[in-house]
Amino acid sequence: MSNTNPNELTAAAAYAVDFARQELAGKKLFVLTGAGISTDSGIPDYRGEGRVARHPMTYDVFMGSAEARARYWARSYVGFSRIELAKPNGGHFAIARAEARIEQLVTQNVDGLHQAAGAKRVIDLHGRLDRVICMGCSKLLARRDMDALLSTLNPTVRKDVSIEFSPDGDAEVEATADFKVPNCPSCGGLLKPDVVFFGESVPAERALAATEALERAGALLVAGTSLTVNSGLRFAKSAHKAGKPVVIVNLGPTKADELASIKINAGTTPVLERLLID
Repeated sequence: MSNTNPNELTAAAAYAVDFARQELAGKKLFVLTGAGISTDSGIPDYRGEGRVARHPMTYDVFMGSAEARARYWARSYVGFSRIELAKPNGGHFAIARAEARIEQLVTQNVDGLHQAAGAKRVIDLHGRLDRVICMGCSKLLARRDMDALLSTLNPTVRKDVSIEFSPDGDAEVEATADFKVPNCPSCGGLLKPDVVFFGESVPAERALAATEALERAGALLVAGTSLTVNSGLRFAKSAHKAGKPVVIVNLGPTKADELASIKINAGTTPVLERLLID
């Protein structure tokens, strides 16, 4: 019988978790997380259960069209409220508690929930949604400050936390034709969320720091990602090539299943709470 509750483990999954604990015992871990770890916090996954059907904004579209930027910011202005209100779940807390045995935590998520759970050594591979960057002068702006500017320019637009939204805070709303987007307060440049859009490269220094951490680690633990994006898949390939154990926790298949020493098809919260206990 299949497991219909992601917060409960089947006997087979529980056995796999215990086997994985033995496999990872005494090894410094490189932990890679994706959107699936935040679904229990109410943030949907692009490809898992609760996924959104539409495609996220791409870098080229955002940078090349003022209309696209207005559409993005109108939707994001509404949807970010849900990201901001989200709280860490048991999976986030399990990783934070286990930080002493973790060489490096790398997340593909942009929600900041690992830090909210108390994790200190986090590489936000794809950036943070709570920051905005000027593409002209590189100045960083807090997202709350950006929202204040958007509110001032668009006083009739209201936030509605009940609407559908995506892992990057993009809400399912129609942008009004006259939605106004502010420029950088310092230089007048174009403002962009400080996240890596689809079609955009992870900053080289960030990617290098993660790669070097994986070299130091003794094993790779992947949680809540299908590894569809190469920026995450390459870690599984590198760990496998180096002969390091690769443990994958994800509901549904991933692109690295054939590389895994152990694949646990279950929700991340119950698995991590059991896998990472002292």
